[in-house]
Amino acid sequence: MLCAGKKSYFAAAVCIITVTSMLAVSYMRLQRLSHQPKVIQEGRRCRGKIANSTITALKGNKTFIISPYFDDRESKVTRLIGIVHHEDVKQLYCWFCCQPNGKIYVSKAKIDVHSDRFGFPYGAADIVCLEPENCDPTHVSIHQSPHGNIDQLPRFEIKNRKAETFSVDFTVCISAMFGNYNNVLQFIQSMEMYKILGVQKVVIYKNNCSHLMEKVLKFYVEEGTVEIIPWPINSHLRVSSMWHFTQDGTHIGYYGQITALNDCIYRNMERSKFVVLNDADEIILPLKHPNWKTMMNSLQEQNPGTSVFLFENHIFPETVSSRMFNISSWNTVPGVNILQHVYREPDRKDVINPRKMIVDPRKVIQTSVHSVLRAYGNSVNVPMDVALIYHCRKALQRDLPRESLIRDTTLWRYNSSLIMNVNKVLSQTMLQAQK
Repeated sequence: MLCAGKKSYFAAAVCIITVTSMLAVSYMRLQRLSHQPKVIQEGRRCRGKIANSTITALKGNKTFIISPYFDDRESKVTRLIGIVHHEDVKQLYCWFCCQPNGKIYVSKAKIDVHSDRFGFPYGAADIVCLEPENCDPTHVSIHQSPHGNIDQLPRFEIKNRKAETFSVDFTVCISAMFGNYNNVLQFIQSMEMYKILGVQKVVIYKNNCSHLMEKVLKFYVEEGTVEIIPWPINSHLRVSSMWHFTQDGTHIGYYGQITALNDCIYRNMERSKFVVLNDADEIILPLKHPNWKTMMNSLQEQNPGTSVFLFENHIFPETVSSRMFNISSWNTVPGVNILQHVYREPDRKDVINPRKMIVDPRKVIQTSVHSVLRAYGNSVNVPMDVALIYHCRKALQRDLPRESLIRDTTLWRYNSSLIMNVNKVLSQTMLQAQK
């Protein structure tokens, strides 16, 4: 016996710790070995239909694949962003086809369902597989078994295989445009404010919107500002428009918002210096700087090693208006005129304002809506005197009298450029809409 003859409690404790450590190391080694890719076929051509939908349902096992991404930040893996049933999906395998030698490798996946599921049976998940060491696969297939015929499985292109130089400084990710979205004026104002503040790309996960909104999106796509990711999640799952589960038989919350946000981070990991996670009715307004670039330079200098910057949300009720900027040509456009809403609700006692984020996407592993779940580097709450989120929406504190609201005209700093730019967009999109 390893511990025979040891009578003192100290020696016994040392022995127990030593044996436990040895067993733990052995277990971890076995676990890693079980996930190592294994050759199961040789001399084969890579077949199988290449998936071209944003959301692909795997046959019969309650798993939906969005997209796989190469990730070598810790080890050489393929990380698939997906949606799974948190109880019923126990085992998945990655099938890699390596050309030109024609070897097919199978790698057991680690299924990591994100902790922020908010009670729904389905949740965002990372499906992570070690890649073959002597191969850089371009596609991967997913199956619940390590046996079968790869020809029958959909193949997914592995993105981010090649490192790129940043093409943009700021990309805004807007998850889940749904509900026949028709807040056209506020959307255009937000887009133009983003551009004034330094955004070059806005990625929108679109479920549905109004006909007029389609015209506006088409304009921004042709301009090169917007990238539309089709998001037909309700074709696969019963979706809720709420963020928390209410025993109503739905499968996933808020149109799969968390999955879309994670996909957006990985999609832009190699092409954008920063990724901004907020909604279309939210604008991060700098108070000490003219734009996001100078603001982020300052914040990074003051917070070395920080990869996640969180900005506090403040409600500007759309029911309380200023008489300023009542622009008659905008009155026929559906939606809210944010320039008329400069009264914000005061902080509520014992209620923490939610936050939205600007992140370094290369440092994020998993994100939720109001914070990251896993990341390299620190998170910092940005003080309100540096920037705040202007959030124009329905009031949360509906019974407050007007005199209890705080007049905040920070947005008016940009009024001249904003009005001119919005008028340009309206002159083109409204004319197209009338044709």
